[in-house]
Amino acid sequence: MCRLLQVSRSGFYAWQQRPPSAREMANRRLSQEIRTIHHEVNGIYGHRRIKAELAAMGHACGRHRVARLMREAGLRVRSRKRWRLVSSSRHALPIAPNHLDRQFASDRANRHWVSDMTYVRTAQGWLYLAVVLDLYSRAVVGWAMHHRMQQALVHAALEMAVARRQPKEEVLLHSDRGSQYCAYDYQALLRRHRIVPSHSRPGTAGTTPRWRASSVR
Repeated sequence: MCRLLQVSRSGFYAWQQRPPSAREMANRRLSQEIRTIHHEVNGIYGHRRIKAELAAMGHACGRHRVARLMREAGLRVRSRKRWRLVSSSRHALPIAPNHLDRQFASDRANRHWVSDMTYVRTAQGWLYLAVVLDLYSRAVVGWAMHHRMQQALVHAALEMAVARRQPKEEVLLHSDRGSQYCAYDYQALLRRHRIVPSHSRPGTAGTTPRWRASSVR
């Protein structure tokens, strides 16, 4: 082999024993972070969403680099699913003002979050899904799924978002006025994490960003 490549044996052995370069070490660390994110979101992020998530965690890298590392790690994005919205605002629970007022943009991470519930068709049937989205990167920062629409679903999605992002400042969380989001125990959870609730106005459509497959990738 050395004769074929026209290199000396000593040179080949020296190349084999050389320590990893700084770039190689950085790629290894970045690849591990990508694997962790991919596992946490159950494979629904593509390279753009993973890049945004890495940026929010303080890792600066290009999307092409993330895409290459995902290919090398054999990470694949799960197929798209059709989502159907579910919510009910027929209740007498307290409702917060609409602080967001359809301003679906943010100037920094962990400042404005939105949350919604849907149900999605899977091979096992319909499952309920609660999602928390950061309006700055449009990345899903928290989610939970179950075969029953339980109050604990929105709690679990929010707890995941807080655990993953660990916001240092007050966060505004906008949602519809469904009973799950207006419930007293959910409002107590928001206060515990210094999160300000914002609810949509009655009888209005489009008060949270439309959920699409691309918005969770």
